[in-house]
Amino acid sequence: MKSVLLIGMGKFGQTIGQILLSMGDDVTAVDRREEIINAIAPRYSDAMIANCTDINALSTLDIPSFDACIVAIGDDFQSSLEISSLLKELGAKHVVSRATTEIQRKFLLRNGADEVIYPDRDIAEKLAVKLNASRVYDYVELSNDYAVFELAVPAEWAGRTLQEINPRRKYDINILTIKQSDEEVFVPAAQYRFSEGDHMIVFGNIQKTLAFTNRSPRR
Repeated sequence: MKSVLLIGMGKFGQTIGQILLSMGDDVTAVDRREEIINAIAPRYSDAMIANCTDINALSTLDIPSFDACIVAIGDDFQSSLEISSLLKELGAKHVVSRATTEIQRKFLLRNGADEVIYPDRDIAEKLAVKLNASRVYDYVELSNDYAVFELAVPAEWAGRTLQEINPRRKYDINILTIKQSDEEVFVPAAQYRFSEGDHMIVFGNIQKTLAFTNRSPRR
């Protein structure tokens, strides 16, 4: 269970909050709008009305005690930037801030944010990848160059072993897990024999992995 400070309870903030709560996290919700806090307060561990651009108000929240602080404000970049900076100044362990443009992302990273979420770009990027890369079910970008993908196992791999195919050498992808219909095989052995309908969780270079998913089937 994580202890999370969530600042900005618009639609985006409330969505994040509900997901965190469903995962068992301890979430403190903060917004300067009284009507929003009054409406959501019963669902949260704590809910406070505060203007977090005021360092005195922010300092009452014992910022270092939280595992993560999320600035979910999307319609007031100046406030988001100020709050991100103040959180770090007050000893926040990990600051996650929301951006709506690339230039905002850069400013936030330079001014207190440890991580920046960019929902519009992330959603558009995931959709574009799924539309343009066959067999991609999901992926999580870890850096500009590497990601973890969930892929459908190529049909021509069925009945063959991991050792025979050797995807690490041939395609420069590392298989972390095989997902079957009723179980998961973590770090599969070289003798693992693929079945039709298998999915695989792989780690690899983004461009090389996408090229692999779009290649023509062959043995």
